[in-house]
Amino acid sequence: MNTNARTARLVLRARRALACYAVLLVPLALLAVFVYLPVVWAFSKSLFEFEIGGESTFIGLSNYIEFLAADPTTYVGLVNMLIFTGAAVAIRLTVPLIVAKLIVSLQGERWRHVYRVVFLLPVVVSGVAVLLIWSGLIYSQNGLLNEFLRVCGMERWCRTWLGDPSTAMAAVIFIGFPWVGGFEVLIYYAGLSAIPDSVNEAAALEGCTGLRKFLLIDVPMVISQLKLMLVLTIIAGIQGFQNLLIITRGGPGYATFVPGLQMYYNAFSYQRFGYACAIGVILFLLIFGLTVINMKYFKSSEELQAAA
Repeated sequence: MNTNARTARLVLRARRALACYAVLLVPLALLAVFVYLPVVWAFSKSLFEFEIGGESTFIGLSNYIEFLAADPTTYVGLVNMLIFTGAAVAIRLTVPLIVAKLIVSLQGERWRHVYRVVFLLPVVVSGVAVLLIWSGLIYSQNGLLNEFLRVCGMERWCRTWLGDPSTAMAAVIFIGFPWVGGFEVLIYYAGLSAIPDSVNEAAALEGCTGLRKFLLIDVPMVISQLKLMLVLTIIAGIQGFQNLLIITRGGPGYATFVPGLQMYYNAFSYQRFGYACAIGVILFLLIFGLTVINMKYFKSSEELQAAA
């Protein structure tokens, strides 16, 4: 009797498991068709010279050699990409964390809720709209920034900020100031709120308060959130080009040119899809390598506790 009951339970459990796997097959198939298959296609086509609708010619590693050794825009774009990514990492790992700490330090839960909502509101604004507002309303020749300089008697500083090679990169980096987007603030707020009360009480008893507590206790306790933001920022910095395509198109000259734009232009302006695939593969390998290094050497708080 017990054997029959055990068998029936095993059969029921197996049926439930099979049902779950069957449900997962649909999104897995869609993921394979629309994500994995294009990646494999890009790897294979990077070895060819072709354009859509035309014949493909196998050229081996020539596309990779051209990108790394012959294309004069490659290293200009890579340097710009490193600057943009480094600035984004420095901003997203500091400013939102400080704001989240200030919100957590508020006494009343009601006010913490109000400030969370206030800092989350910018998330619902279209990113394209934000870019157009900065480029047209703030950075243009008659924009708010130049008008402010004129009012202050500093007309000599007025310029087309996105059209001047000496200021274009800094102007792009400053878009979104004061850089307290709701996503980053909420991620850090969740990590800071999860710090046990016992840790805060022990710090207070030891006299560890203020900036010292923030640096020695709060920051190490949100290493997991910092690690997440670091990975996401690096990925976005290396492969991103949409914002630059909208506001500067890589100009003036090559002041804001990045490899992502190089890939886009070669694919859709010059019809060199094989070369564009090669650039995409190199960016993929770069992102993958940096992510592996980050996952291996940048330990989260949970991993540090487990190691201890």
